Amino acid sequence: MPNGTLYIVSTPIGNLEDITIRALRILKEVDIIAAEDTRHSLKFLNHYGIKKQLISYWGEKEKIKAEEIISRLKNGQSVALISDAGTPGISDPGGVLIRRAIEEGMRVETIPGPSAVISALSISGLPTDEFTFCGFLPSKQLQRRKTIERLSLDEKTIVFYEAPHRIVDTLIDIAQIIGERRIAVVKELTKLHETVYRGTVPEVLKQVEASTIAGEYVVVLEGREHREQVSMHDALAEVSELMKKGLGRKDAVKKIADEYGLSKKDLYDRSLGQGT
Repeated sequence: MPNGTLYIVSTPIGNLEDITIRALRILKEVDIIAAEDTRHSLKFLNHYGIKKQLISYWGEKEKIKAEEIISRLKNGQSVALISDAGTPGISDPGGVLIRRAIEEGMRVETIPGPSAVISALSISGLPTDEFTFCGFLPSKQLQRRKTIERLSLDEKTIVFYEAPHRIVDTLIDIAQIIGERRIAVVKELTKLHETVYRGTVPEVLKQVEASTIAGEYVVVLEGREHREQVSMHDALAEVSELMKKGLGRKDAVKKIADEYGLSKKDLYDRSLGQGT
């Protein structure tokens, strides 16, 4: 008996009309639908009159349920994988099952559709030719600030998700670490109260603080302005000049490393070695 096919089906991220004809056909034709949360997915499936056996792979169940679904595929059954919203595996559960299916040599097909990352990027007004997607930033402030410091050196547009109870704190961190860059914060994508806040980071922070904090947020941040590469020799010379002007070694190294996108540790160690 030939193996069944695993279909990765994108579902609406808010507006139930955002579903492709092909996705509806596949959902009606498959033997089983593997859903992140069956209670949530039932609302969407019932809306389109789709009655299928559902398997939940939410949270801790994902690894266990993945094996059950692989067994079904081996028995020739076809399975549609859906998440609560958007594309499975993209900052959503589903990756474990997809990898297992590939390892087992199963046929895996994508049924493309809504994606909050692409949707937010398309209406941000920021460059879209290259971008870095980061999923959710760390929830704890120290780790989040370290991540923002690292991302501040990226010249590509940066896209990430943020929860409503952290959006203001995250924007404050970005304002303190990065400053005046352009940013777009998109709230409630495709829903009735979809809102886009655009401007510099401080401007958008004020807009968000003055708004009703609710729903899910996608943040699109302008990348760092391109700077010409500088040699380590020239960077060390600039560190030396700053130190002669009274700046401490650590601060001088940080300033130059941030300016040229160099490793602070490497530049610091080399400045010690040269007696700068």
